[in-house]
This record gives sequence, structure tokens and C-alpha cells, in this order.
Amino acid sequence: MLVLLLAPVARAWAPGTGSVRWAVSAARPRRWTLLRPLASAATEEAADKGSGKGVAKGGDPLAWPVSRVRSTFVDFFAEKKDHTPWPSSPVVPYDDPTLLFANAGMNQFKPIFVGQADPNGPLGGLKRAANSQKCIRAGGKHNDLDDVGKDVYHHTYFEMLGSWSFGDYFKKEAICWAWELLTEVYGLNPDRLYASYFAGDEQTPMDEEARDLWLQFLPESRVLPFDKTDNFWEMGDTGPCGPCTEIHYDRIGGRDAAALVNADDPDVLEIWNLVFIQFNREGSGELRPLPEQHVDTGMGLERLVSVLQDKRSNYDTDVFGPLLEAIQKQVPGLEPYAGKVGADDKELKDTAYRILADHLRTLSFAIADGATPSNEGRGYVLRRVLRRAVRYGQQTLGAEPGFFAKLIPVVVSTFGEAYPELVANEAKIVSVIEEEERAFSSMLGRGVKYLEAVVEEKLKQAGSKAGSKAGSKAGSKAVSGEEAFFLYDSLGFPVDLTEIMAEEKGFSVDKQGFLEAMEAQRERSRAAAQSAKFALGDGAPLVLGAEQTAWLASAAGVPPTQDEAKYKWDEEGFEAEVQAVFTSQGFVVSDSSLVVEDGVVASDPGSVHSGGGQVGLVLDQTTFYAEAGGQVADTGVIEVVNPDGSEGKVEIYDAQSYAGFILHRGVVLSGSVATGAKAKASVDYARRRKIAPNHTLTHVLNAALNKVLGGEVSQKGSLVNEDKLRFDFSHSKALTAPEVQQVEAAVQAAVASKLEVFTRVVPLKAAQEINGLRAVFGESYPDPVRVVSVGHDLEEVLAEPKAEAWVASGSIEFCGGTHLGNTQEAQAFVLAEETAVAKGIRRVVALTGAPALAALEKGAALAAAVAQAEADFKPYAKSPEGVPLEQLDTAVADLRKELDELGPSIGLAVRASARNRIEGLQKMAGSAKKAQAAAAAAKGLEAVQSALGAASAEGRGWVVVDDAPGLANDAKASKKAAELAKKSGLSLLYLSFDQSASKVALACFVPPGSALAEAGLAAKDWAGAALGACGGRGGGKADAAQGQAVLDSANAADLLAKASEAARDAATEAAPELAK
Repeated sequence: MLVLLLAPVARAWAPGTGSVRWAVSAARPRRWTLLRPLASAATEEAADKGSGKGVAKGGDPLAWPVSRVRSTFVDFFAEKKDHTPWPSSPVVPYDDPTLLFANAGMNQFKPIFVGQADPNGPLGGLKRAANSQKCIRAGGKHNDLDDVGKDVYHHTYFEMLGSWSFGDYFKKEAICWAWELLTEVYGLNPDRLYASYFAGDEQTPMDEEARDLWLQFLPESRVLPFDKTDNFWEMGDTGPCGPCTEIHYDRIGGRDAAALVNADDPDVLEIWNLVFIQFNREGSGELRPLPEQHVDTGMGLERLVSVLQDKRSNYDTDVFGPLLEAIQKQVPGLEPYAGKVGADDKELKDTAYRILADHLRTLSFAIADGATPSNEGRGYVLRRVLRRAVRYGQQTLGAEPGFFAKLIPVVVSTFGEAYPELVANEAKIVSVIEEEERAFSSMLGRGVKYLEAVVEEKLKQAGSKAGSKAGSKAGSKAVSGEEAFFLYDSLGFPVDLTEIMAEEKGFSVDKQGFLEAMEAQRERSRAAAQSAKFALGDGAPLVLGAEQTAWLASAAGVPPTQDEAKYKWDEEGFEAEVQAVFTSQGFVVSDSSLVVEDGVVASDPGSVHSGGGQVGLVLDQTTFYAEAGGQVADTGVIEVVNPDGSEGKVEIYDAQSYAGFILHRGVVLSGSVATGAKAKASVDYARRRKIAPNHTLTHVLNAALNKVLGGEVSQKGSLVNEDKLRFDFSHSKALTAPEVQQVEAAVQAAVASKLEVFTRVVPLKAAQEINGLRAVFGESYPDPVRVVSVGHDLEEVLAEPKAEAWVASGSIEFCGGTHLGNTQEAQAFVLAEETAVAKGIRRVVALTGAPALAALEKGAALAAAVAQAEADFKPYAKSPEGVPLEQLDTAVADLRKELDELGPSIGLAVRASARNRIEGLQKMAGSAKKAQAAAAAAKGLEAVQSALGAASAEGRGWVVVDDAPGLANDAKASKKAAELAKKSGLSLLYLSFDQSASKVALACFVPPGSALAEAGLAAKDWAGAALGACGGRGGGKADAAQGQAVLDSANAADLLAKASEAARDAATEAAPELAK
């Protein structure tokens, strides 16, 4: 009998097969705990065997919670097999622009595989490693997004348990240790295990070594050969690759399941893939053995947990249990998750459960690691993920808007111990999702309306209402591929959602057309990427890969480039030796003993001459700074004297580091260059002097932003070149004008304070102890590491690393860049731009040196011009009626034009101040216009009232006012004039001339019962007579009419006189007895 110990609040959860109970705190579920059963001593003894000392065969969901599965894997390799426990990299691969997300455990080790790892960096001496890597497969080449929810094993976020050997052990150890871990530690039944190996093809022989190793543990019937589709791993079209062996597990057992291996059977699944990286794929397709062989293994954590807990579905394990239960609680009356798929899940309830549980993890980990939803790149993928989850939650499960963000605390409590970044960023994750969820809730309505409009239009085109026979003709009830793609691409609607919504209305979706539209977009993306890749015009830039760096180190015996001299200044003609010459065809050599290899060693003569296109030089030592840390590479010239006495000159436009070899990329200007040449390297120090202040003040800016914005700022990217500095940082909103001023003032104060800049190479552990030290999230640093301090002597800092003084002022960062000796060398600092890069990420651009001084000068000139305008019109502030509007309008327009033309060439703070002050002048003009218009209207009303009074006293029945100023543009005053006429009982026609617009407005009123009304003169006819005399037009009714005319300023007075005369003549003719 099984007795469960329950926490104060406990809830049973039993989807699919078996039953598991979870304990949850009554206040808040910070932690989910599997409760062990009270059982007999025999049962306890069996459970003890599950501690890793010799696990009993068969799965025990209580013995193997996900946390234990994860730690057991890493501990096995770290403690028993001498592997380095390596932390998971962020799911946002900051140092690999080729990836949207980390999608495999090997991503962060890619520099080792391709031969580009810095020997002084953290990967430099690494031989063995093991970890659990956070991975996301949504978007890009590896994309499981649209499959999630449809089955019980696809995920967009998952963890990959991995072990690696970098040029150390190989197949024997990898296979034997995998068997040991699975059978002896995890306790899997060996009778349920199958192994596959590469069967070979016309290019590559069978992997007999792997086969023979497996035959030590498994019968031949369970060691199975497969082709390269299943058992040959490649990083890309070219590059490192090799055969792999996969371990498969039969969930059912007691049978021969060999035929089901690699047959997509859910009960016979691959659990571990061991990749043996031993070849390099050339551009020609040829495979060449690598100088160093590597092992890269990967095992899906969620899948392994399902096996150990004896669950047929990953979603039935404790990985997802707490999330599924939390989802149910969000919707009152919602049935619990039942694990149904396909036709059994008719209402898609369980599909929605799985989508929400999966997407919650993806978004939480991605946002915690610095990504945010946006309209491009990985941000766009995250936005699609979130919208897909929200749609299923609201439309399928009936959740209220805003439900999704409320589930984040459960993700944090479930995975926060293993990944503390979730705990640290919980508030940020909730905030980002709340904002995105609000935005999509309104967009969801737009999508529904769009689809309804499409359906309605198609029904109209079919000439029938919905449901009629005509409306069901072929093609008339199908949403086109373009329309479905619009919903997918612009509104974030997955195509399966569009199909469901269309089906509800009796429509289908042109799925093929949708796929074609998607492929067209992908083709556009590929074309854009290819265009960028070949931006240099004569082909892709020269790059040293694994084979090239291995050839340099082994075949050519070239040591890594010594680059300590890059921190020196004014080293003209720095002496070095050319160790290698590289072109697009490979290394150029004159030594006939070196074998010619395509792409590695070229068949060209032993030197490169001018006019030969790009060339790359590897020197024994250099003063050139290779691009790194956001700072662009040095440029300059390398002059050589070749071994045969000939000379050459190479213009260097870039320098890049590959596995410690610095490749100076350039063009041969004259002569030739050959391996072994004596070189004189001359950096363009004038250009570097423009770069250095931008880099040093980037550090000061980073510190200033943290101080002004409250210490929550983290660097998200930077660019430092000779023109400007650009700095991306985490912040949820735009900087206010006062914040811009404070940040700029803080950096300017550092320049004025003439702070000394200190640099020192320090052991990494000691450097990390420094209070206030800033480093880039996701970046890996060498040990020892170079520290740059602005304002604090590093000897004093290291003597007392925890002092608060290091935080209060100055800046301390890890950095390998070239810097100033003193901040005063920067001369000046100006913030030029501040914009949004993505949700939660801001970007500032700043200027230093001569550009900053020029910006300050231009800004001062603009500020002086604004001040002069303010002084010119200040006397009118209390008497707006007297403001010379034409001059003020001209001044405002001129200042606005100057501000727009200057743009970012002046400081952001000056620009904001000038804009506010110009707006102040514009408000003055607006107030003056209103005051002057009101004064003119009052004057016009006074003229009307005076004329009506005089006419009444004289006994006239009508009156014409030749000029009633201000009434032309004042509807209230015009209405008042009508009321005066009605009250007097007289008919009124007035003209109001607007001289600035050369326009005359006319209004006339013939009150019912007035003399003109009795005489039969309608207001519209009276107005027509006057307007006809001056070329105007109008209209109205019997009692009121109006109109206008645009007059030629040269004869406006004559036309006004004619209009007045025509008005009088019409009135006199209608009622001659009233004319006096």
C-alpha cells in the first residue's frame, strides 16, 4: 500500500499513465517536491539503490525527479571521468551571430571545433567538459515551433545533457562511459537498449570501430547500421563533421524492436547521440581528416526523465507537471490535462495545455537571458511564440486576457534553483510578457476581423451568401496562401490557427500557397544574407577555419601571434616577420615539401603580387589591434623585404584573430609579399587616436548610465570606431531630458577631472572580487584577464577590492581594448542620439574629441540664435496683441529648419532644450494669434453693432457693413453678429477682409418678418449679388447665407467696394421704400 505524505496544501495530478502527486506551499509555489512513499524496508532498500550506487532496473518517478537526473549526469562526468563542469551558455548566443538561439550543447564550443578558440581564453586549455545546456529551437534551420502541442515530445525549449572531449579521448571512452551511465547509474534495462552506427557510403567507410565497441555490450541484432541521414553529423555545408552513434530505448520491452529504430515510433526513441568529429567537409564536398578529433554527445533531459519516470510523454513528468496544474487554475472549471493527442483531442484542449507549458519555459529563459520580443530576428520569433500561446490560452482554454504573465512565478519556482537567472529576472520577465500580452489581445481581435472580412468578400465574389450552393463552388471558399501568410507574418497567427478559424466558417486554407509565400520570404532573407556575406565585392572576407589554424600550428609550425605590442603607441616600422601568406585559394608557400591542399595550401607561386585581390598576413608579432570587444580593428601599412630581396607594400584594412593567429587582411599596393619576409608594421595611429577616446568614454558612459538610471543597466552591445561610440543597454523606456543631461554631465565631468586610466592583467578570480566591476552578460573572459580602471589605481583596488569607493566614482571593467592614458585626452563628450533597439533595450550614440567639440560649437550657436529670438519677442509676452506675427512666424520656421538640419551633429540635450524653447516661441505665436484675432473680432462686432444701431435710428430696414474685421475667421463672432441682426429686426450683410490671406468673407442674415424678407429678397440671393461682383461663390438659405472670394491684392479695395455697392443695389431694388 502506498501512503503519500502531503504538504499543507496538496493536489493530485495524474495525466496519462501512472499517478504523481506534487506538494505545494499554501502561500506561493516556490518549490515543487516529489513526496517519497512510506513503504517496506525492502522498498526502501531498492530506493537506496537508486542513489547512483547501483540503480535497480526499471523507472521510478519518485526516485528520479528532474533535478536529480540533471545533477547525476554532470556529477558522473565531473567526478568519475575528470570532466570540467561547464555552465550553460545563455540561450541568446551573443558571440555567435549565425544563431538566433543556442540550439545545441556544442554551440558555445564551436570556436574549438573550427580552430578559432583563443589559446588565452577560457576555452583555450579545455580538454573535457560536461553540462546541461539551455536550448531553444524556434526559428531558423532548427525550428520545432509549429509541431509543439501536436504531439507529446516536441519542445521549443529543452535542456541538452552533454559531454565533450576536445582532442582528448575518442570513441572507446565515449561509448563505454555512455553504457556505464545509462545501465549502472541510471539503471536502465540493457535489454531495452539499441545502438545505431554509420553504415558508410561511397565517400566514407563504415564506422566499424563504433560497431565493434557496441558489440561488447549488445547482441548484433541490436547494433544497427544506418546511412548518413541518421548517423552522420555535419555542422553545415562545409566544416567539421563526422559519424555518430545513437542510443535508442524501447519503452515497452520484452520484444525485438530493431525494425522500429529510427522509424518515428513514439515507444522506441533515441535518447543519446554520440558524435565523433573527425573530418572536415571541403567546399568541393571532399572529406579530410581533422588534425584533432573531438567527441560531442547530447542527450535530451526531458526525454531521459520520461524514461526514468516510466512516462510515455515528456509532459507527464515533473518537468511539466507544476506548469500544467498552474494553467488549469487560471481558468475556473477547466478540466485537468489528460494527455490526449490527434483525433482524441477534438477540442484541442490538451494541445493548448502543451503549447502553454512549453512556451512559458521558452519565453522565461529567453527573456531572463536578455532577449525581448520585437519585430525582427530572435525578437520576432519570441513574439510569435508568445502570441501562439496567448491565442490558445484565450481562444481554446477560455483564459482571461493577462493570464499568461501570471504563470511566470511557477516557471521560476520550478526551475529557479538550477537556473538562478530566472529568480533574478522574474520581475522583468513578468513585465515584458504583460506588455506583449496586452498588445496582442487587441491584435487578436484585428486578426479575427481580417479573416471575417476575407470570408465575407469571397462569399460576395462567389455571388452567394454563406452556406449557399453557389458559395461552395471550388475555390470560392478557400483562404488564399497570401492571406494566410499575412495573418501568420503580420499578426502572429500560426497557420493551424488560421485553418481552425477558417474551418469554423466553412472555409479551407490554401496550405500550398501559404508554404510558397513562406518560402518566398525565406528566399528573400537568404538573398539578403548572401548579399551581406559578399559585401566586399571580390568575394567573402578571408577567414581562417579549423583546417587553416591546424595547418599553421602543425604542418607549418607557426606559433600564435604575439600581440602585446598592440597596446604601444607610435611604434612606426615595428619589426616583424611574415609567418604565412593567405589568399582565397589558401596559404601561399614556396616550400615544395608542403603538400598542396585545396583551401589550405594554394598551388600558386610563393608570393602574392599587387593587383592580386585580398591577402592575409600572419606575423610573428604585431602592433595591430584585432577587432574585439566592440572595437574595430586597426588599419595601416605593412612594408616587406622578401627572402629574395624584392620589396612589397600591403595596405591593411582589417585584422581578425583566429585561435590566436592574427590575420592582417589587406591589399598589395606594390611589389609582392612572401612567407619569411622581413616586415615593418605601421599602424595608423592618427585613426587609433580617434578610436581610443570613444572606447575609454564608453566605459565612463556605462558607469554614468548605471548611476543615473539606478544600477539596473547591463550592456547589450557596443561599437567603437573613429567616428563615434555606440552603446546598447537594458532599460525599459526612453531616457528623459533630465536623465540625458545628467548622464552627459557625468561623463563631461570625468573628462574635465583629468582621470588617469589604469590597466592591468589580473587573475580572473581576483578581478571578479572587485566591487562595482562591470562585465558583458554572456561574454567569456580569459584567465588572467585585463582590467581597465578609469580614475582608480588598480594596485589600490586589488589591495581592497570590496571598497565602496570603486562604485561611487570612476569605472572598472574587463577589457582588452586600446585606451587613453587620461580622460582629458578625449577633450569633450556629447550624447548625440538615444533610440530603442528592441523592447527593453535602448541605444545611445555619442561623440568625443573633435566631433564633440564641433557639436558643442554648433549647439552653442543654435542656443544663441534661440536666445536672440526669445529676447526679440520677450517685450510682447504681456501684450500679445502687439506681437509682429509675421516676423515671429519667420523666426520660428528658420529655427526649426536649422534644428532639423543639424540633427545628431549637435548634442541630444542641446537639441531637446532648443526644441522646447522653439516650441515656447511657437506657443507665444499661437497665443498672439488668438489674442489678435479676438481683438479684431471684437472690433468687427463693434462695427456691426454700431451700423445696426444707426440704421435702426434712421428707420432703415437693412444695413451693409463694408468692413467688419476679424469676423472672417471667428465662427463665434459671426454667430454673435447674426444674433444682433435678429434682435434688431434688421437685415444684415457684412464683409470681412483678411489681408494676410487676401480673402474676403461675407455673411448675411434676413430674419423672418424683416422688411427684406417681406419684400422677397432671400439671404442667398443677396449674398450672391455681392459675391458675383468680386468673383466669389457662396450659398445658403432664405434667412442666412455666406461665402468668400480670394482677391488679387493689387485691386482688392476696388473689388470690395464693388461687392458693397452690389449688395446695396440689390437691397434697394428689392425694397426701394427702405432706402434712405
